[in-house]
Amino acid sequence: MPFINALPGAVAQGLVWAIMAIGVYITFRILDIADLTVDGSFATGGAVMAIYALNSDGSAGSMIVGMLLALAAGLVAGLITGLIHTRLGIPPILSGILTQLILWSVNLKIMGGKANISVSARQYDVIIKLSDPVWAIVKTLGIVALIIIALYLFFGTELGSAIRATGNNLKMSRAQGINVNLNKVIGLMLSNGLVALSGALLSQYQGFSDINMGRGAIVIGLAAVVIGEAIFSKIVRNFALRLASVVFGAVIYYIVYQLVISLGMDTDLMKMLSAIVVAIFLGIPYLKKKYLDPAVKAKKDSKNGAGGDENA
Repeated sequence: MPFINALPGAVAQGLVWAIMAIGVYITFRILDIADLTVDGSFATGGAVMAIYALNSDGSAGSMIVGMLLALAAGLVAGLITGLIHTRLGIPPILSGILTQLILWSVNLKIMGGKANISVSARQYDVIIKLSDPVWAIVKTLGIVALIIIALYLFFGTELGSAIRATGNNLKMSRAQGINVNLNKVIGLMLSNGLVALSGALLSQYQGFSDINMGRGAIVIGLAAVVIGEAIFSKIVRNFALRLASVVFGAVIYYIVYQLVISLGMDTDLMKMLSAIVVAIFLGIPYLKKKYLDPAVKAKKDSKNGAGGDENA
């Protein structure tokens, strides 16, 4: 069956995008910020990776250096968004949009004015490649595991706990003497660093870097987060397992995506379907509270009863 044959590739691609989804989780769930920088920083990672590969000896060591440079470029992108937000007082969502627009021109310059650059496995000793999805799964799974372990340890430190506190209650954190602006900047840097790293891996896996490869990345990242939470939220409490649930969400998303392709459905509608899925899952808690919470229903009924008595 075409779907079964394509399944390893879907899992591999899901794991690559899972790194980006973890970055989105940091801003969206930990910092409580909807950061749109990721659409630009994802492409930045791919652009830096491609240009470095083009000017290197093409060895595996060079690919690793290229990924580290992509990570650094993502950190800078997050820093720009953080400074625009904290130093200029611009709302975070608008700050992300501004940085995204800046990165479009920057990415184009990085790629020498070209819309795409080849990172073919025939020319370079890439870390993962489309022609060997099983080995790509093994390698990417190892990278994802290292990222989760590193984040688990980091967010258990004093600085990491302060970042989590900042997202949980900004005013209380400020009252406790926590530098909330610094924590926001660090969180945004960490998030976009991971997003750019994901873009660098994807450019190797698919064999090219494209100026538009990050378009809609935020929707995919949010879809991975909400799908993972919807499936595992009731049984997962540990922070590391929450990050793992995001990874499963990304893999499930791409398995569904592959299923849609196998069934002959219009793939042009996938972005729209992803947005609808995100909207539904994000809206479920509000709808449950509004229509199923006994306390809310009782309060609503009491108001209606009071209104009826007045009319009487």
